[in-house]
Amino acid sequence: MKSMKVGHGTIALKEGDITEQGTEAIVNAANSGLMGGGGVDGAIHSAGGPAILKECKRIIAKMDRLKPGQAVITTAGRLPSKYVIHTVGPVWHGGKSGEAATLASCYRESLRLAMEKRIRTISFPSISTGAYGYPIDEAAAVALGAVRSFLEGNEGIDEVVFVLWGKEAYEAYERALDKATGPKRKD
Repeated sequence: MKSMKVGHGTIALKEGDITEQGTEAIVNAANSGLMGGGGVDGAIHSAGGPAILKECKRIIAKMDRLKPGQAVITTAGRLPSKYVIHTVGPVWHGGKSGEAATLASCYRESLRLAMEKRIRTISFPSISTGAYGYPIDEAAAVALGAVRSFLEGNEGIDEVVFVLWGKEAYEAYERALDKATGPKRKD
């Protein structure tokens, strides 16, 4: 596990399954209907059980659909976390359709909700890099930049963990974290 201190918090990278994380909240890379699906979304709904879907249905009944870049919060059901924050990432269209701004908003809005609920630890997957086709190296840079910027400007979040599925995803985030921390100093 690799990490970086930012303000009063820490950003950490971990290879693993987000449904097994014990942070207070985990983030779901959801679809706009919040009804579960494939990838991370399907895994979270499956592991968390029907309580998550029940709350998602109630939310969608009030707002119709969740727009890309927005986030909402539900129970975590049977998961070891207390909450699931659902956010809809952008579909990749070559990077010229505001994808980076929308992706950054996913992370900021999820962290804003966490702060509102006084959640101190949160785990994120790599949003939009599966079925939505966002290139992993670019997504990692956007994700780490948005989280770092948020932590620098806000107190209250102690730990943000990026839980990455597979070696390729972990290594992409590791490269982005290394870039963010700059070259190692020789004292």
